[in-house]
Amino acid sequence: MHPIILFSKMDFSQNNLFGYIEDLQELTIIERPVRRSLKTPEEIERLTVDEELSDIERAVYLLSSGQDIQGTSVVANLPVLMRQNPAETLRRVLPKIREVLHIAGVEMQLTAAASFLTVLQEELVSIHTYSHSFLHIILQNLEHRDAGVSNAWLETLLAVIEALPKETTRHEILNPLVSKAQLSQTLQSRLVSCKIMGKLANKFEAHIIKREILPLVKSLCEDVEYEVRTCMCRQLEHIAQGIGTELTKTVVLPELVELARDEGSSVRLAAFETLVNLLDMFDADDRSQTVLPLVKSFCEKSFKADESILISLSFHLGKLCNGLYGIFTPEQHLRFLEFYKKLSTLGLQQENGHNDNQLQLQTLEQEKKYISVRKNCAYNFPAMIVFVDPKNFHLELYSIFFCLCHDPEVPVRYTMAISFYEVAKLLNSGVYTIRKELVTLLQDESLEVLDALVGHLPEILELMTNGGENSGSESKLLSIPDLIPALTTAEQRAATSLKWRTHEKLLHKYACLPHIISSDQIYYRFLHRMLTIILTNNVLPVQKAAARTLCVYLRYNRKQEQRHEVIQKLIEQLGQGKSYWNRLRFLDTCEFIMELFSKSFFCKYFFLPVLELTHDPVANVRMKLCYLLPKVKSTLKIPTDKHLLQQLELCIRKLLCQEKDKDVLTIVKRTVLELDRMEISVDAFQKRFYENDLLDQEKERQEHLLLEMEQLEKEKQQNEGRSTINDKMFEKKRRDSKTSSVLAKSITLSVPGSSSGTSAGKEDKKSKLVRSQSFSTQALHPKYSNIDKCPNKSSATGYTSSVSGMGKSCKLSFSDDSFRVHSTGNSGNAAFPSSSSRNLFNSADQKNNGNKEIQSRKMSM
Repeated sequence: MHPIILFSKMDFSQNNLFGYIEDLQELTIIERPVRRSLKTPEEIERLTVDEELSDIERAVYLLSSGQDIQGTSVVANLPVLMRQNPAETLRRVLPKIREVLHIAGVEMQLTAAASFLTVLQEELVSIHTYSHSFLHIILQNLEHRDAGVSNAWLETLLAVIEALPKETTRHEILNPLVSKAQLSQTLQSRLVSCKIMGKLANKFEAHIIKREILPLVKSLCEDVEYEVRTCMCRQLEHIAQGIGTELTKTVVLPELVELARDEGSSVRLAAFETLVNLLDMFDADDRSQTVLPLVKSFCEKSFKADESILISLSFHLGKLCNGLYGIFTPEQHLRFLEFYKKLSTLGLQQENGHNDNQLQLQTLEQEKKYISVRKNCAYNFPAMIVFVDPKNFHLELYSIFFCLCHDPEVPVRYTMAISFYEVAKLLNSGVYTIRKELVTLLQDESLEVLDALVGHLPEILELMTNGGENSGSESKLLSIPDLIPALTTAEQRAATSLKWRTHEKLLHKYACLPHIISSDQIYYRFLHRMLTIILTNNVLPVQKAAARTLCVYLRYNRKQEQRHEVIQKLIEQLGQGKSYWNRLRFLDTCEFIMELFSKSFFCKYFFLPVLELTHDPVANVRMKLCYLLPKVKSTLKIPTDKHLLQQLELCIRKLLCQEKDKDVLTIVKRTVLELDRMEISVDAFQKRFYENDLLDQEKERQEHLLLEMEQLEKEKQQNEGRSTINDKMFEKKRRDSKTSSVLAKSITLSVPGSSSGTSAGKEDKKSKLVRSQSFSTQALHPKYSNIDKCPNKSSATGYTSSVSGMGKSCKLSFSDDSFRVHSTGNSGNAAFPSSSSRNLFNSADQKNNGNKEIQSRKMSM
């Protein structure tokens, strides 16, 4: 597409010049109304108010002689006037507002209703004063001809009814309501009366409601206008709660049954929804004899003549099925389940290729209705699991779950993503059956679906790994091969989109992965990705989320070599990076490290790199460092970190002496005062720092525990290699012993002799069998024979190793599940107990003796 060059086509001849002048005149005509909209000097003078007037006098003046916009401003400012001078406002301003509202427009009416409600909610006057001064104004404007204004005043009145005393309510509201609810009154008046009666039902006792309100309710339920019947039907729920179960059964239920058969579809819809909401108030007889037949008729008519109720029916179906569960026969149970399945796939038959010969064009309105129905089915899915029992999920509902998770419409999949956690909780041990749908929703093309799923992603993954019977978490993780690719794909799609909040949320939730997958998988698939995000992403909250998640990954990494590599990259690429933005993110990362790691860890790896930034050429970096220095100092312990304290003091002196930026220097001076007030913790426990020291000691213990676990894994791998070699040697010797025994047997059978020879041969064979059994029991390494027995004993064979910086040693008992740490009195180097070494030598001696016996017997043969 080429740009259009206007100047090359313009003709400035005399004929065309007049055309351009006419166009310019048209433009001036367009601009004239803008000039006329400006205020003339007379109008400005009329709008000007004397500055010496007080707030009350100015308000009275503007309400009396000002324009509408000025009067609206005064009405909006009414709560402020009530706070400043309530007596004068009630005496002078409120009567003026009452006069103006008779002729006021819609905007001032809405503003007045909101201001009156604010005065009530903030309790700027007593309720007695409010009912005396404000209530009559509210009642006067309640039947305004504009429906929006009337509803605004009605909302204010309903809020006032809750706060009014009973006597005032009865005298000012209930008694006039009898005449307002008559058929001779206007439609708006009768609609307002319906809503007021619903509010009054919770205000008075049951006998007052029965005597004074219920007759009005019955008459309004039989009103000639369907709007009034619908409005009154929706208030029957509040009235039922006010009159109790008995009166509900005898008065409200018959009215609901009658309204459910009304000719107006909106009335039938209101009756159905009220019936569902009142389900708990009906006993089993009412449910089986009255409610269930009505529900059946609604379900039958929803697909045929009354599609208006279809959306509401799909929304309340879960509550309805569980509410009527106790009275269902098996046939009825199956019937309602099939009805739910039909609603869940409504409108998808044509899209899936069914009914090709009967293809019909659907209107846009009908398609929207079907989408709403399927969305409601997705909303009710957890309730339907309870209805069919989680044990029957795979047989009854899994196919519907699959269809809803793969629905072509985003709102349906979004609702399924929101309810996925509830479904996983209900399935409990059977949660593993929905693993494929989890991967599908993680890979969904819509970021809204991903955002909805990520909200409970840690809990869902935990249920996936820990849920189930007789199966460990590792085996479950291995059997979800697409989980890690799905997680990485979801993060990359969120990163390439413009919805950075979803990306930030996702990164925060990914901090749960160390409890879900192995340390190596995190290191190779996620940890370096977090570092890349910190270095390349342009959104600060996303970078901080990635930095915190990276620190969590580093915290639970089980290989010291990998930890050192990550720490080195953080220092080189962030702390010593060329971009000042990266150096700022390094300081953010250090904050997370101080939060997640022990003090000794931070001092060992990050204390000096942080202090090096005092020489940073960018003022913003030095400024951020100054804000961080109090936290940095809090990581020190005396006397262990005395040399680091000296380095910190030296850097602060250099900042005070050499800093040229005024803002940074101001912050440095403020920081120095704060550092002087700080007290440094010592190596021993102190009462004032007891809780912090205890938490820090626990962090340090866990860090040392990771080192010990890594050492144990290395030793285990080495010993496994040795044991495999020993097993091979033993297998070869066992085969040789078998061949020698067969040869000996053949010799004894071929040589004739007495019976003593045969008995000797049998004894010889028996002794060889015993020796072979002893070989098989002693072939395993004694250390790992003990390890296998650890889970079945109360105390396992352990080893003692010294832990640096703790002043005491840790005794780790190695078992299949965990490592437990016990404090011991003595410290020493890592070594196996003498009993295990003794067993090792004994087993070796026994092997040598056995080999010698075999060789001697071969020679004798």
